[in-house]
Amino acid sequence: MGRVVLVTGISRDIGRRFARAAASDPSIERVIGVDVVPPRGDIGDVSFVRADIRNPVIAKVLAKEDVDTVVHMSVIATPGSAGGRGTMKELNVIGSMQLLAACQKSTTVERLVVKSTTTVYGSSPRDPAMFTEDMGPKRLPASGYAKDVYEIEGYVRGFARRRPDVAVTMIRAANVVGPHVDSPLTNYFRLPVIPRALGFDPRLQFLHEDDLLRVLRHAAITGIPGTFNVAGDGMLTLTQAVRRLGKPSVSMPRFAVGRLGATMRQARLSDFSPEQLGFLTYGRGVDTTRMRDVLGFEPRFTTAEAFADFCREMAPTTEAPERVAAGHG
Repeated sequence: MGRVVLVTGISRDIGRRFARAAASDPSIERVIGVDVVPPRGDIGDVSFVRADIRNPVIAKVLAKEDVDTVVHMSVIATPGSAGGRGTMKELNVIGSMQLLAACQKSTTVERLVVKSTTTVYGSSPRDPAMFTEDMGPKRLPASGYAKDVYEIEGYVRGFARRRPDVAVTMIRAANVVGPHVDSPLTNYFRLPVIPRALGFDPRLQFLHEDDLLRVLRHAAITGIPGTFNVAGDGMLTLTQAVRRLGKPSVSMPRFAVGRLGATMRQARLSDFSPEQLGFLTYGRGVDTTRMRDVLGFEPRFTTAEAFADFCREMAPTTEAPERVAAGHG
């Protein structure tokens, strides 16, 4: 008999695509996708269950379906998509707490995979060149997505201590890019002109969306416990990234970029949070030795290749002005 996998956050594209990919794996017998709204698009052989993980009813779903592997993917990064910061906090933190409580009571759950993020390390001028999994942020996150993830990781570690019989795998993914990714960072790179903090050229690491799906599936199947940084090999500076996009950029004092970000957030043009401003000022590097040596995973895309694939999706936008100019010539 194969594994029975429950996936949270299936209404979002990345959750839906992961659930579909998992359902096609021969070592997985069944995949149950859970969310408050049904997913848009084809879910293949995935069974959809309409349930809110903030509600204790999730424990009944685990029991009824004999779930032995839970992949938690429903932590969201943008208040706009959740209906405001209060709802986002509730979905992220309260939802995760209820899910962990249900897993704790379960007699069938053997594995828990949590999609986390390297955003948990923050970005500051005092950061090490490379964060290892044993390091924490130099400054504790005060608000937003980073604070939610920091709290959720704490609850997950608590769960792992209380249920040592469950293999708990935390995947700290670098910023995910690719043709289908809609995130605060990809929306930033989709702007017609890229605003930058004057005097800073941050180092950036990316993970291709396909590699995110692969590493989550790898973790669910192998059941190797631990916390793992996952990122494509190498780095790009923001200057290199902007050059590869073929877009103009404008440098301005950091406070002005922050004000512009707040304006864009209010206008719903881009979810330009303070944590994103930090990342685009100071950057972030993570060490992926443990990913290779312990988890046994190797991304197919380097950081540069992942970004190049994202740029290909952007090509029509960058070529359009040239075509228009040529037409008027």
